Amino acid sequence: MATFKFNVQDTIFSAARTEGPERTRRDEGPPSPQVASIGAYFTPLLLEATLCILAIATLMVWSTPAEAHVKWFTSFDIATPARPISETLASPWFWLAVAIAVPLFAVTAALERTVIGTRILILMDSVSEPLWNRADDFVRAITAAFFVAIFVIGGVYLTPDLPTPAEWVSWTQLVVAAGLFCRRTMWLSAVGILALWSAALHQYQIFHLLDYVGLGLGIAGYLVLFSLNGPWWHRQRFNVLRWAIAITLMRSSFEKFAYPEWFQPLAQERPFLTFGMPTDVFLPMAGVVEFTLGLGLLWTPLIRRFSAVALLIIFSAAVVPFGRLDLVGHSLIIMMLVIATIDPTRDTQVAPAFKRAIVGVPAGFVAALAILAPTYWSLHMALYGH
Repeated sequence: MATFKFNVQDTIFSAARTEGPERTRRDEGPPSPQVASIGAYFTPLLLEATLCILAIATLMVWSTPAEAHVKWFTSFDIATPARPISETLASPWFWLAVAIAVPLFAVTAALERTVIGTRILILMDSVSEPLWNRADDFVRAITAAFFVAIFVIGGVYLTPDLPTPAEWVSWTQLVVAAGLFCRRTMWLSAVGILALWSAALHQYQIFHLLDYVGLGLGIAGYLVLFSLNGPWWHRQRFNVLRWAIAITLMRSSFEKFAYPEWFQPLAQERPFLTFGMPTDVFLPMAGVVEFTLGLGLLWTPLIRRFSAVALLIIFSAAVVPFGRLDLVGHSLIIMMLVIATIDPTRDTQVAPAFKRAIVGVPAGFVAALAILAPTYWSLHMALYGH
């Protein structure tokens, strides 16, 4: 596959606030009787929440600039040999990051089992309830604005690193946005998104398109589930978004291990991105943080919401050095993270007892890494022969 570079000049556009005619409220029903007012808990909870957020901030300090999608701002060749995972596992900086991130993950899991953890969740529910009651309107508005924006930019499948000369692609994106205004046509928008994803897959192959599972399959899955009348299927729509973005983030973290050379031009041009650290120090640590926070989106409610808040701050901070292109490109990811933050659901659908156990944290980290990392390198070898 030939190396290519995609440059987008600043494009000024505005997206009007989009609302569907239907207002849907959250599926969980009225708040639990245990939910108290903000005033009853505000003072002690403010201190408790601040301490927890400060702990998460130690993770964010390594990862903030690395969240800009490197493929949007530099040349790359997806077919070049990936550095073996053994090089990453031999790096002391990788293990230093693991030694910090995983214990903090475990501490949060322990906190969640206490009264403090319960109060923090209650506070987050109280603050986020107005937006949660309009969560579907929020998802549809941001999704419509995104597709209008990339229609205006033109010449890309879904994201800046998937350029195309086909004019029909841009018009399809406008049709996708229009279909979001009515529940009866949302499934047609899902079909349009899948068509765009499939067309990009034909040109760029599965290894590259797996970076956009959340953007393509996740959003399409949400739209289909929202359109269904079955209550169980309808309730799964936000879980689909969360799983899609979690898997996308965990997989994208491997780029920092497999292709550190992609980050070199940006690091040389903007040394502040790595806080002055060499890339062979910064990237393994940033990759661990991204992987851990992505895994956190699939964990218990408090860890899921803390991970989403941390990632929201990270992606928002990346807009400052990289501008509107980064904001547009990551708008759907930011939307999904907002939903994961405000979702008051207390259920842990997969292996709840395992995830609540403290020992489940390191075991889950090792298991996720052992499953996803070999698939990343094996798929690349199968497609490109090295």
